[in-house]
Amino acid sequence: MSKALVIAEKPSVAQDIVRALTPIDGKFEKHDEYFESEHYVVSSAVGHLVEIKAPDEFDVKRGKWSFANLPVIPPHFDLNPIDKSKGRLNALVKLIKRKDVTSLINACDAGREGELIFRLIVQYAADSTVTTRAKGLGKDVSRLWLQSMTPAAIRDGFEQLRTDEQMLPLASAARCRSEADWLVGINGTRAMTAFNSRDGGFFLTTVGRVQTPTLSIVVEREEKIRKHVFRDYWEIRGSFGAQAGSYDGKWFNPEFKKARGAAEGSLEAEQKADRVWSAAEAQAIADAVRGQSGTVTEESKPSTQASQLLYDLTTLQREANSRFGFSAKTTLGLAQALYEKHKVLTYPRTDSRALPEDYLSVVQQTMGMIADEDLPGPLKDLAQHARKALNEGYIKPIKRVFDNAKVSDHFAIIPTLQAPRSLTEAEAKLYDMVVKRFIAVFYPSAEFMVTTRITQVPAAGVTHHFQTNGKILVKPGWMAVYGKEAAEEGDDAHLVAVQPGESVGNEDVTVTALKTKPPARYTEATLLSAMEGAGKLIDDEELKAAMQEKGLGTPATRAQVIEGLLTEKYMLREGRELIPTAKAFQLTTLLRGLGVEDLTKPELTGNWEHQLSEMEKGRLSREAFMDEIAAMTQRIVQKAKEYDRDTIPGDYATLQTPCPNCGGVVKENYRRFTCVGKGAATGADGEAATGCGFSMTKIPAGRSFELHEVEQLLRTHKLGPLEGFRSKAGWPFTAELKMVQDAEANNWKMEFDFGEDAKKEEESGEAIDFSAQTTLGACPKCNSSVFEHGTNYICEKSVGPQPSCDFKTGKVILQQPITPEQLAKLLENGKTDLLDGFVSNKTRRKFKAFLSWNAKEGKVGFEFEPRAPRAAGKTAGKTAGTAAGTAAGSPAGKTAAKKAARKVASKKAAA
Repeated sequence: MSKALVIAEKPSVAQDIVRALTPIDGKFEKHDEYFESEHYVVSSAVGHLVEIKAPDEFDVKRGKWSFANLPVIPPHFDLNPIDKSKGRLNALVKLIKRKDVTSLINACDAGREGELIFRLIVQYAADSTVTTRAKGLGKDVSRLWLQSMTPAAIRDGFEQLRTDEQMLPLASAARCRSEADWLVGINGTRAMTAFNSRDGGFFLTTVGRVQTPTLSIVVEREEKIRKHVFRDYWEIRGSFGAQAGSYDGKWFNPEFKKARGAAEGSLEAEQKADRVWSAAEAQAIADAVRGQSGTVTEESKPSTQASQLLYDLTTLQREANSRFGFSAKTTLGLAQALYEKHKVLTYPRTDSRALPEDYLSVVQQTMGMIADEDLPGPLKDLAQHARKALNEGYIKPIKRVFDNAKVSDHFAIIPTLQAPRSLTEAEAKLYDMVVKRFIAVFYPSAEFMVTTRITQVPAAGVTHHFQTNGKILVKPGWMAVYGKEAAEEGDDAHLVAVQPGESVGNEDVTVTALKTKPPARYTEATLLSAMEGAGKLIDDEELKAAMQEKGLGTPATRAQVIEGLLTEKYMLREGRELIPTAKAFQLTTLLRGLGVEDLTKPELTGNWEHQLSEMEKGRLSREAFMDEIAAMTQRIVQKAKEYDRDTIPGDYATLQTPCPNCGGVVKENYRRFTCVGKGAATGADGEAATGCGFSMTKIPAGRSFELHEVEQLLRTHKLGPLEGFRSKAGWPFTAELKMVQDAEANNWKMEFDFGEDAKKEEESGEAIDFSAQTTLGACPKCNSSVFEHGTNYICEKSVGPQPSCDFKTGKVILQQPITPEQLAKLLENGKTDLLDGFVSNKTRRKFKAFLSWNAKEGKVGFEFEPRAPRAAGKTAGKTAGTAAGTAAGSPAGKTAAKKAARKVASKKAAA
């Protein structure tokens, strides 16, 4: 009997489909990777299982990237299985090729990405590189299009399957977006890397359609911060006494009007009604009203505030960052665990904040689960609010919650019918946020009484005005669900009553000196908002409309984009702030200078979205779009390849530290820091006019200097250890830098310091003078003093004519710099803080560990964070693999690897 293979995007959706089909097709037998009934085989992917890649003849390893191999525009794209999902892919391929499977039903998520996931799996199974249909398999293809996951909606979807022909325009748009991202990302990255590596080394310079405009947003904000002119201004506050008590007010000018079209950061743009720009004028106002009487007018009017909409992923990430400091990546990981592991939240990777219109009964059941007061943990305190929502009939088919038009591939994040058990503290915080929002969205609006009070004080023929605002919560409505959080938010000021016509006296007046502030740096919360609303930055109305629902990236990828910028050292986290590095400014300067600034702007995404939307409607061909992308790719490469000037124009710095050779001024250009002589000037492009000849690269071994780093290097002649350097083959390493005299050039030059001088000193057998240093602590072997020496920390007794100790540990272990402060902690407490920059020699992955003193082994070793208990066999294997993989190549690592191996061996022997 012939059967239809249904391929969902996620296992949970496959299970929902099975439950919906069981009443009409009978029982499904459960197998490892699929369910099977009389007429259906139901299985699923786990997101993307394959990725596109250029054919092998177009693949150039990164250490050999050069303009000679660019641009890379392959005639077609091959497919590569994604390593972690190979098992699932192979299982699906077997099902697709089963002889009794005569048709395929695409049940992946209803959108462009879901279409792509299915098409690539089928293409891989058909072993074809060009087909967009299952021609090579001889099987019919149809589309299940679901926006609601209720059993009835699923059954209706099977009754109205879309044909393969109907879906081809969407499939073409999906492939075009994927291939265009590859072409621009690969060629842009290789071209900029080749340009920056012209002087030698390998300076990896990544660009991308989403990554680079996101970085540009952060860089442009930092440029405004750096250029901000701090201006002094004054505010005046008065305290007034009425019969019922005292209240405060702020002076303002009622005649003030905001200047239109004022340039951001200008004095006109910073003018406000309550700012006074002269200390003398502010003091004169204060002196005039002090002790005087005034009259009061006030206006009170009711105001309402509805609960915020349900969460989509970006909103959840944004608020979790603001409230708890969670990174976007952390929030996504927690939400994914609550969805996959605990099954207490719906699918989190969504950009929708509404529910399908047929979800009313599901919401009522979910609210009933929350209302169960016997449930433990996060739901206990919320049960009363859920019960009230049910009893008062708050759950209605309201349009702001239930709206099919506002549901895209997925609906909003809400709790499921599964009650939570054994959540971690972080998981419970996030779950609590979602449940509160879910309950609150059905509650009535909060009601306030908003009062604006104006106090007028006549003095010396001039009337001065003071404004006081009050907002009193009358009915909490949805705010009751949030308790204290909402009470604090909604209760701005309780104003004492003032009788009509009552005269009030000034009791005190103060003048406060303040300064204008630059724009705030981006946090992950505000950057996520900027990415989501990037369309607002576009002037072209057509492109802006295309990006209205998209923004930069998707909810599923924005966290990954931010983490990628951090990993590539384009940004740093400092507290909650995201700060662009010198590498970020260098990339921005390069793209502007080469005339490929469109890579930095959201208009690129807007243009693509507009064209892909046209393609989905059948108005634009796939070939026309890809021809345009190929032309753009060639232009980017050509601009970089043909640039023939010595430097890129930009806004470059003048260093505070003088030239180490002649004491002259050192200036920056695109590639170097160069002496321009004492009092010398430079041209607009930063090129040196005159100087002593001292010059040093800005990007040694592919790592950009921060200004404070180069200042320190020139001042002290040494720096580091620093991470982020790359060898000619592209591998990262950590090293120290030093300035040394170059006798041949009669000048100074920069070199890497790998401790060779110190090593020769140690091997000479002569005494080493540590008197100028402060000891870092007592040697754990012999209790003598430990000092810095070259690239190591050593015991003073381990060197000299008669060494009696052998304690030594590196300043850098597996690319993790070990600071003197951390080494001091190791010597005093037996271990360092948890360090997160170790990089495995075997897997090249980062890992976290403590460095600890192992007295038994007499060595420094790794100590890992305790993990939750797992099955014995899995735990043993994982421990051995982690220790052996991450520890290779260092004394600390070898110790950890040997211990892990012994543990595994003993467990195997016992078994």
